[in-house]
Amino acid sequence: MRRLAQNREAARKSRLRKKAYIQQLESSRIKLAQLEQELQRTRQQQGVYGGSNPGTSLQRHHGGGSAGHFGFAAAGQMMDPGVAAFEIDYGRWVDEQKRHTEELRNALQPGQATSELELEVMVQTGLANYDNLFQIKGAAAQADVFCVMSGLWRSPAERFFLWIGGFRPSEVLKILSPQLEPMTDPQSVAVYALQLTSAQAEDALSQGMQKLQQTLAESLTDPFAAPDAYMVGAVEKLKGLVGFVQQADHLRLETLQNMHRILTTRQAAKGLLVLGDYFQRLRALSTLWAARPRESAIS
Repeated sequence: MRRLAQNREAARKSRLRKKAYIQQLESSRIKLAQLEQELQRTRQQQGVYGGSNPGTSLQRHHGGGSAGHFGFAAAGQMMDPGVAAFEIDYGRWVDEQKRHTEELRNALQPGQATSELELEVMVQTGLANYDNLFQIKGAAAQADVFCVMSGLWRSPAERFFLWIGGFRPSEVLKILSPQLEPMTDPQSVAVYALQLTSAQAEDALSQGMQKLQQTLAESLTDPFAAPDAYMVGAVEKLKGLVGFVQQADHLRLETLQNMHRILTTRQAAKGLLVLGDYFQRLRALSTLWAARPRESAIS
């Protein structure tokens, strides 16, 4: 009788778990459908599906043109709701970055009487914008780290320079430094030291990624592991990828903040302007590449 009662109780709990799981799936399905509808409305409102100006909005952000949107949906992937929300948020972030870049450009025009205080507020706003990007990207990585690391939310030209889901800080410093001249000798020394420490931190993270790949491959080919055990172990190891994305984004933000400490307010504003223009030009390059004439494979 006790065994029968235990079996009934186990069956009851199993039914409850199954019911809860089905409810969770249905809730996720509804949320995903809502997010996809919002994403579609955003694209339609901003001219993503072609129209007279194919280089606008989300399509422009991802290197649009007639080739279409370069985001997760265009890759034919089933999006996690968190990833779908990130793609929408990233499109808005790019719009905000463009607006802020133009504000910096106007403020730095020769003869423009922009005070140091006004420039400092604009610099802090620019840094906060990057911090916001890293936060929403971190949330998306929790939902689907492979999508974030693949860079499908970026334009093709940006993906060419991709390092752990974003830009490589030491390379950005190489781009910025010549544009910030003249710098004082102490500034030049500090920027060079920052470039070295950033490169060292990047190497450490890259080596950690290589180690993770190695241990993952070994766990998948372990001849002594139980059939299910090695897959469970592999999934647990993959969770470490989220940490690498977060650490890389922390390094990116820390590098920008350290540059701000080294530079004058006006130099920092110029640096954010140069950085904004650089990313916009990469997206524009992707648009041109997508719209280039194709040579026929058949002569």
